[in-house]
Amino acid sequence: MSYHTDYLYWKFIHSMIVDGYRIMHLAEDQQEVWLENIVHKQFPLIRVKRKDIDWSNWLRSDMKQTILQADKIRKMYFRNKFQVLNIYFTSLPPVDSYEPYVNRPVQIENVKTKMYSILFDESHLQDSVQFVTKIIGQNPFGQIKEDYSDYEVDALKSLIAQETMAAEKREKQLFNRTKPFFTYFLLVAITFVFILLEMNGGSTNPYVLLYFGAKYNPAILDGEWWRFFTPMFLHIGFLHLFMNGLSLYYLGTAVESIFGRLRFLIIYLFSGFFGTLASFIFSSHLSAGASGAIFGLFGALLYFGIEHKHTFFRTIGPNILALIGVNVVIGFAVPSIDISGHMGGMIGGFLAAGILGLPDTKKRYRMYYLLLTVVITAIALYYGYQFPNI
Repeated sequence: MSYHTDYLYWKFIHSMIVDGYRIMHLAEDQQEVWLENIVHKQFPLIRVKRKDIDWSNWLRSDMKQTILQADKIRKMYFRNKFQVLNIYFTSLPPVDSYEPYVNRPVQIENVKTKMYSILFDESHLQDSVQFVTKIIGQNPFGQIKEDYSDYEVDALKSLIAQETMAAEKREKQLFNRTKPFFTYFLLVAITFVFILLEMNGGSTNPYVLLYFGAKYNPAILDGEWWRFFTPMFLHIGFLHLFMNGLSLYYLGTAVESIFGRLRFLIIYLFSGFFGTLASFIFSSHLSAGASGAIFGLFGALLYFGIEHKHTFFRTIGPNILALIGVNVVIGFAVPSIDISGHMGGMIGGFLAAGILGLPDTKKRYRMYYLLLTVVITAIALYYGYQFPNI
C-alpha cells in the first residue's frame, strides 16, 4: 500500500514547523492542520487538508468555509488584512472541472481575508512541487522517493509531535522564569503607605500628600529630588489605590515572571521615576500614584513583543495592545488623569527592559538602549529645571 501522498502531507507540515510555524489546530482524524506564524509577512496562516477529492462542488464549499474561518482568526489578531495559504493534498484531482478554483488568489465579497488555494495533485507530482515551491519560496519536500511506508509516515508524525511539544515547553518557560515576589512586596508597600496617609489626615488631603512626597514641581526645583521616586508609592483615595493595585497584580506578576525578580524591580522603579519626570516637565499639578510605573510594565511587555514577536502576538499581544489603546484614550479624555506621567512611564519601562534584556538572551543593542536612556534622561532633567512648569 502506498503512503506517498500521506508522507508528503506530513513532510510539508514538518517543514513549515521548522520554518517557524506552529500547529494551532489538528483535526481529530489528523487530516486537517492549521498552522500559524503571525509575523510571517506573506502567509501568517496556512491550512493543510489531506483528502482525495472526487468532485469540485465539495472543493468550492470547503474553500468558502475555510476563508470564513480564516477571517475569524484575522479578527482575533486585530489585523486589517490577512492572507491564508490553503493546500489540498490529493492522490487524484476531481473528476470534473476544478481549475477555476485553485492555484490562484480567492476573496469573498465583504471579507477582508484573501486565500491562496493550491491543489497538490499526486498524479502531477513535479508540477505540484514546483508550484508550491514557487508560492512559498522554498522546497518543503526535499528529495522525494518513489514510495513511502506507513512506518516512515508514523516516524514523521512522531517527529512533529516531539518538536511541537518542545516548542510549547520553550514558550511556557518564557512566561514562567520565576515566581513573583516583588509584585506582592510592592502591593503591601503601597497599601501600607495608603493606611499611613489615612491615619495622618487622609489620602485626598493635598497637604498630607505633599508632606509624604507627592510630585510638586516647586519642591523639586528647591532640591527635593526624591519626589521623582516617592509619588509611585502614594495614592489619592481608595479607588485610585484599588485600580492601580489590581493593575499591578496582573501586570506585575506577568512581567516579573518573564523578566525575573531583580529586572522587574529595576524596570518598575525606573518607570516610576521616568513617569514622574515626564509629569514634572509637562504638568504643573500636584500628582501621585503608581500609574507611571504600571505603564512601564506595559512598556516592558512591548519590548518582550519585539524580542519574541510570534509568541507575543499569539498569546498576550492582542490583549496588551488593546489595553494600552483603551488606557491612552481614557487618559486623553479624562482631564484629571496625568497622561504625560503614563506615557513617560511606558517609555521608561521600554528603555529599562532594553537595557536589562530578557534572561538567557543575547546582549543585543543593550548599550544603545543605555546610551539612548542616558541622553533622554539628561535632556529631560535639563529642560525641566531650566524651563520649569509651575
